Amino acid sequence: MKRSLSIIIPAYNEAKRLPASLVKVREYLSTARWEFAEVVVVDDGSADDTAQVARDAGARVLQNPGNRGKGYSVKHGMLEAKGEWALFTDADLSSPIGEVEKLWSAAERDGAQIAVGSRAVDRSLVGVRQPMLREGVGRVFNVAMRLVTGLDFKDTQCGFKLVQTSAGREVFSRQQLDGFGFDVEVLFIAGRLGLRAVEVPVRWDNVEGTKVSLLSGFAAFLDLLRVRRNALLGKYPVMRR
Repeated sequence: MKRSLSIIIPAYNEAKRLPASLVKVREYLSTARWEFAEVVVVDDGSADDTAQVARDAGARVLQNPGNRGKGYSVKHGMLEAKGEWALFTDADLSSPIGEVEKLWSAAERDGAQIAVGSRAVDRSLVGVRQPMLREGVGRVFNVAMRLVTGLDFKDTQCGFKLVQTSAGREVFSRQQLDGFGFDVEVLFIAGRLGLRAVEVPVRWDNVEGTKVSLLSGFAAFLDLLRVRRNALLGKYPVMRR
């Protein structure tokens, strides 16, 4: 039997999409062999019934102090996770929840503390692709990310990552960014701490109704520079706590 798992879902105005996603999560957990599992929905200051919908579905709900951003939401969930491992995934389940099995197997095999779901390692697993412009921006972002940070990942922005919770607390407690650039930041911090991360190809389908605007996507480019600046300013101390 596998160890314990926290499934963290950051949510902003997701009252309509969340019920179906939580049903799929519960169906997966009913057949998966985890010693303990919990579903944690982090409500990012939603104006709709996101929090109540999540509670009605049996999820543990954490509420942010207002609308703080996806990065803040994931950090909030990771620092409050009760499982030995924590998966964060988008509310639309662009990657089917069962793909966590691939991440778990890869982490166990390679002795990694982080397993990064990737759309770029095997693009044949992408069923429904993003619009051409958005996909092009993503590829350019990855090139810029590699140049600025030195990280060697093909896809940092897929919202499907599994983290050993004890290691995650070391990483996310150092996180500075609240926006969509946080994925790069936490992987950068993990590298500085000497943690091992493995990139794993996962199934993925673009789902209409994304909360990520192109403007937010472009803002992530600035976050790359912020990561470099924060590193120079010593905001990512290397000594383990």
